[in-house]
Amino acid sequence: MSDTTGTADSTVYDESDADLSPLSDRTIAIVGYGNQGRAQALNLRDSGVENVIVGNREDASWEQAEEDGFDVYETGEAVSRADVIFMLVPDEVAPDVYETHVEPNLDAGDALNFASGYNVTYDFISPPADADVVMVAPRMIGSLVRDLYAEGRGAPAFLAVERDATGEALDVALAIAHGIGATRSGVIEGDFETETKLDLLTEQGLIPIVANALIAKWEIELEEGAPPEAILMEQYLSREFSYIFEKAAMMGIVEQMPLHSMTSQYGQLSGIDDFDREPLKRFMREKMDGIDDGSFATEWTLQQRAGYPKLKRLYRKYRGHEMIEAEQTTIDEFGLREDAGEE
Repeated sequence: MSDTTGTADSTVYDESDADLSPLSDRTIAIVGYGNQGRAQALNLRDSGVENVIVGNREDASWEQAEEDGFDVYETGEAVSRADVIFMLVPDEVAPDVYETHVEPNLDAGDALNFASGYNVTYDFISPPADADVVMVAPRMIGSLVRDLYAEGRGAPAFLAVERDATGEALDVALAIAHGIGATRSGVIEGDFETETKLDLLTEQGLIPIVANALIAKWEIELEEGAPPEAILMEQYLSREFSYIFEKAAMMGIVEQMPLHSMTSQYGQLSGIDDFDREPLKRFMREKMDGIDDGSFATEWTLQQRAGYPKLKRLYRKYRGHEMIEAEQTTIDEFGLREDAGEE
């Protein structure tokens, strides 16, 4: 097992900790051939896992899986043929897919692999006691999971064993991580609940803070008479912002700063030092409390059942915001638009 870094409780696995032998005599069913499902299926096959099949409804993804050379079945039949089942459909439809197609076709000793802790954490899915339940959750969208693998690299992932019914669950999870390329980078062991908390707080806490900071900066610079196109290009349309975070992922948020001018370095560090984080922490704590007590999960479930009225309203509100309207105009004006992948 690899030496650990960070906290004393963290365990990080790499290539030396895993091989494919726990999957050698098993059939793998990829349930949901979307961006993540396709990437993981292709990576497994290219790693040498021979028995990979796909379970999907009859749609464009079914056709894509057939074009990619996989045997494709209705989801229930794929599960019945498999020993290891990858649940790679979106969180919001996973409980229905599980109840209708997966659970009735599970056998004792099967392994269920999730790429998100959400549904198990909140008991929307309750796997049987005689199945192994694991999670191998890449920290990147599916297209990048595939691209990194094709480059000989790998996407880091979280790994968890929720239930070890057979005594082999950890070995199976590590083999999965190895097969999709995650151990090439590193796999952090944790649990379903922690993955869920980290994921949701990024979405509900961090990204809203960043978005509101961009809007606040927009408002101040408009007051100063700056052209909208210039504000947006300086903020993120030039991709400088994404480049900074790409370098931060490789070097660290502080260690990438010497790539900037001395003026920039001083402005960034002194601004960080001057900033009052307490209001941000209170906002983060409020969001984390809603994650912890399940109120967000309850609200989101009710929204799904009602046809997503709040989500639709918020899209209308922010698509109509003057900054977003100017953003879309500027993207077209400068020819910046390109097809974007989905997670």
